[in-house]
Amino acid sequence: MRHFRQLPDEVRQRLFHLPPQPFDRAAPREELAFGLGATLYVPATRPDLAGTIRRRWSDGVLSMVIDLEDAVADDEVQHAIRATAAALSELADGSGPLPLLFLRPRSTAETASLLDAVGDGARALTGVVLPKFTAAAGRDALAVLAARDTHLYAMPVLETPSIVYRECRDEQLGGISELLAEERERVLAVRIGATDMSALFGIRRDRDLTIYDVHVVAETISAIVNRLARSDGTGFVVTGPVWEYFADHERMFRPLLRATPFERNHAARFREKLLVGRDLDGLLRETALDRANGLHGKTVIHPSHVAAVHALSAVTHEEHQDALDIMHGESGGVGASSYRNKMNEMKPHRNWARQTLIRADLFGVTRAEVGFVDLLTALVEER
Repeated sequence: MRHFRQLPDEVRQRLFHLPPQPFDRAAPREELAFGLGATLYVPATRPDLAGTIRRRWSDGVLSMVIDLEDAVADDEVQHAIRATAAALSELADGSGPLPLLFLRPRSTAETASLLDAVGDGARALTGVVLPKFTAAAGRDALAVLAARDTHLYAMPVLETPSIVYRECRDEQLGGISELLAEERERVLAVRIGATDMSALFGIRRDRDLTIYDVHVVAETISAIVNRLARSDGTGFVVTGPVWEYFADHERMFRPLLRATPFERNHAARFREKLLVGRDLDGLLRETALDRANGLHGKTVIHPSHVAAVHALSAVTHEEHQDALDIMHGESGGVGASSYRNKMNEMKPHRNWARQTLIRADLFGVTRAEVGFVDLLTALVEER
């Protein structure tokens, strides 16, 4: 699989200085985690589930979750399980390429019974998403995966009251950190359930705001990154929370993005008709803030969101040059960037540079004159 493979060859050559490199689910764990990009959740009750997964793959989606938790009503659970088993059985026949495919049970405790239900269809899976993950419930679920099939990764979702409430957060995150360290090679990435966190306070963020404007959730995200995303060898890739809005609404506030990048790229029409009109401006701003706060990739619930997340995942020519300069400066010290617009400190910026070069392999490096607007425009027009 390869990011941006849906673009015609001539378009990819025009946009990229270094094209994205292919990878598969046998790639090193950290590389695979960074390669998730926009992870699209699809309800298990979706008609023609196997066909939907194949179509999304053709559209450029490289990671998907079949959701049996929040996306499925209580009276549809058995139907959802049967539909999932049938779809995975069809997809596991090896007749075509698949995205990185994950299963989300209704609870972490139901991991074993759901894997029993899908049977040999589990061969189509890359892993299991573990909702409402805690140190206690998580241990049993990770043991289930270890006992059944060594190829299945776990992606815990942190979203419970014990993680959000300040009086117990440190203890719970400490327990989770110890557990995940024991099972490091089985844990692909840690996901954040911002919707469930917000629900604890009766909050639903407006589409004109980002999750970082909801301070009780932003504070929890900060604590999760602090404990679980350290770059000292103990951390994991932590992914950005879901963006849950579609288009077609009345705006309360002005669009969240500046007009300047669009005017510079002669893309005013794109900004007004394709980006703002589809609510992608809020998603783009939140995705940029995810990255600034140490998160990589994002949960999405609509195919139109994938292009926005992936456009911001590509490494710019300037970022790539900075990363190379820093990684080559092994003796430390400081120097002006090749673009002569910033200072590169060889030791403090080294972890950033290493992660940037991983992202460059997976999402490519854009040409010097190409911005994310150019890349996003090409992706949207290709759909």
